[in-house]
Amino acid sequence: MTLKREQISTGFIMAGIMNITGVLLFSRIFTNAVIPQYDAQAMSNFGLLMIVVWGFTYIAVAKQFHQLKWLIAVFTIEKIIYATHWTNWILNNKIAEVFEKDSMAGIFYAIYGINDWISFLFFLFVFIQLSRNRI
Repeated sequence: MTLKREQISTGFIMAGIMNITGVLLFSRIFTNAVIPQYDAQAMSNFGLLMIVVWGFTYIAVAKQFHQLKWLIAVFTIEKIIYATHWTNWILNNKIAEVFEKDSMAGIFYAIYGINDWISFLFFLFVFIQLSRNRI
C-alpha cells in the first residue's frame, strides 16, 4: 500500500487534531476532575496538556514529515507507550465506574487508546515507508 505525501500530511494533521480536540473536549478544557482521578500517572492535567502539545507537534511536521524519519520513530514509540498504557488500564479498571461519575470522562477512557493504537499504526507505517525510501 502506498499513500501520497498529501494523504500522509493529512494523517498527521488528523492525529494532531484528535489529540488536541479530544483532550480539550473531554477534559472540558482541563476542568474535568474525574479524568485525572482515574489515572493520575498519565492523565493528570499536566499529562493532558502534554498530549495537546504532542498534537501540535504532529501538525507542525505534517508538511515536512518525509525529512524527519527519526522524529516519526519517536512519534511511533510515544504512541505505543500510550496505547499499551491504555490497554493495561482497560484490563485493570472498571470503566462503568468512570461513566457513573462522569460520562465525558467515561467516553474519554473508552476511546483514547483506540485513537492511540490507530495513530501508532499510522506512524509505524510512515516510518517503515520512509526507511524503505518509498515516500
